Amino acid sequence: MEKKEKTFINHLSVYEEALIIVDMVNGFAREGVLASPLVEKIIPNVVSYVEEAKKEGQLLVFIKDTHDKDSVEFKRFGDNPHCLRGTREAELVDELQEFEEEGISFEKNSTSFMFSKNPNFQYGFIEMLDRLENLKKVKVCGCCTDICVVNGTLPMMNYFDQNNRGVEVELLEDAISTYDATWHEKNQYTDAAYLLLEQQGAKKVKKLGGE
Repeated sequence: MEKKEKTFINHLSVYEEALIIVDMVNGFAREGVLASPLVEKIIPNVVSYVEEAKKEGQLLVFIKDTHDKDSVEFKRFGDNPHCLRGTREAELVDELQEFEEEGISFEKNSTSFMFSKNPNFQYGFIEMLDRLENLKKVKVCGCCTDICVVNGTLPMMNYFDQNNRGVEVELLEDAISTYDATWHEKNQYTDAAYLLLEQQGAKKVKKLGGE
């Protein structure tokens, strides 16, 4: 894995398109305090987009929520530890694990993948963007719509603007979802997230049906 990661970071200029898969880990889909059937439900669509991206030679970027026990983020979410490093919660769901070695992975300790790090070499997501000098399109899928998806995608788009890079951003709506919780008003927060993203210039795309 380490040799492959080195190859990716040194040869990213060959990619014109990338698919970012946000937090499709067990801790949001299948086990733990923040797992939700709404997230589990989109797994087949996420897999379909990953297979399509792989076939078309696009870069696969996997974001994995990964925390240590003292993560300050927990305090904002009901003091509920989740996706602890070294546990199954921080691993991709089984259906995506076979693709991980064919892409590049980042671990994040915040709700924004912009600040995530590669687990083997500690280079960051931003450094990856800098090396993707011929990037023309980014597609985003995963969870959660109104937290990690919006908090990662908005600053990424601002970063492109800051550096005068005309990169198109698509939101794969039928492979994006949020979770259910008593305090979490799904429609209100989801609508607000999409409104902000579309205002910035992202485009919603829905090719597979479903959610």
